[in-house]
Parts: sequence; C-alpha cells; structure tokens
Amino acid sequence: MYSFMKYLVVSDIHGSLPRLEKVLSFFERNDYDMLLILGDILNYGPRNGIPEGIDAPGIAERLNAFAERIVAVRGNCDSEVDQMLLTFPIMSDYCILVADGTRVFLTHGHKYNEENLLPKGADILFYGHTHLMKLEMGSNGVLVCNTGSITFPKGGNPPTFATIDEDSFVRIRDIEGNILKEKHFTNPQGLVLDDARSLREKTSSNLDSVSDTLTPMSR
Repeated sequence: MYSFMKYLVVSDIHGSLPRLEKVLSFFERNDYDMLLILGDILNYGPRNGIPEGIDAPGIAERLNAFAERIVAVRGNCDSEVDQMLLTFPIMSDYCILVADGTRVFLTHGHKYNEENLLPKGADILFYGHTHLMKLEMGSNGVLVCNTGSITFPKGGNPPTFATIDEDSFVRIRDIEGNILKEKHFTNPQGLVLDDARSLREKTSSNLDSVSDTLTPMSR
C-alpha cells in the first residue's frame, strides 16, 4: 500500500527551546516523517529581543536527535559556528525537495522569495524570514507558504508553523497544532495527489497482471 510522507515545516526558531519543544511534541504525536527547517535556528538575532527559554545548546541537542529526518537551509542569522553545534547541514541557501512528484522549494526568504525565485521550477514555495504567516496561490501558479515564526511572530499573528499532510493539503498551524489556514495542492501533471496515487496503484496492478500472463520464453 502506497503511503504519502508527511512533512512539518518550521522557521525562525531563534533560540527558544520551549517553543521548539511544542513543535517537536506535535511532530512526534502525529507521526510526521520529515522536519523541514527554514533557517534562523539557534541565534535570536540583533534586531529581536531575548526569546523565552533561550538555549542554543539545548536546541542543538534536541534537533541532533532527529538529524536523519531533517532537511534544513540557512537563515540570515545562521553561521558557521551554529553549524558546528548541529550534526545536519544548514548552510545551503535553498533546497528543492520532490515530494510525491511535487517540487517543493525551501528557502529562508532573505535571498530567495516569491519576488526572487530561482528558475528551477517549483510547485510550492516555503519560506520564513519576515515572521508573517502567509498561504496563497501566486499569480505564477506556485503555492506560496510563509510559515511565520514560532518565536517572534509579527502582524498580530500567533506563533505558527506549517505542515504538508497526506491528504494533499498545506496547512498553517498555531503552536498547539490548530489549523489556521489550509490550501489543497496538485502535482505537476495537474492531478490531485490522491488521484495520482490511485493511478499509480492501478498502473502497478495492471503491470502485475501482464507479468503474470507472460510465458518464461517471452520474459
């Protein structure tokens, strides 16, 4: 049976261990497969205040325990010193993840964003940096999601993160996991992912049937 992987996307942790713990609790309780981190992990940044429960070594220890399940990119507050504490790479400016045929562009937002997107082709853009949550379809057909920040949200918003769920929805959630916004998405062929999975399973079943009818000589 085919199973679509579930992703949790978080940005702008800025050194707050208590806020990260809430996100990791949701991640584990709901059996997410991968943790996608969009930068500004350990450092609170000179333009921000001191966050609740600041603990860079504590955050590094908690995230390193999930290292094999993390994909991360660099934020404008991340440095080589931060990388020395973390056992997963964080120094790339962007990453393109292919999730069930859907191209997901991950970046922090200070270099690449919806106004400056690399011409690599993307179906969904995730970024952070502004600390302003956003989820809408762009004029170019790319689904745009700013996860907001779990530590320093702006615009009167609560602390937020995002998820890519198995029912083919991108969702923005508050720190407790409650859904604030959601958008359905399709794969590059225009098929709703549920339909794409059914088509794949049907095709696989048909191929198995053909294989069973072949004689040893024809194989």
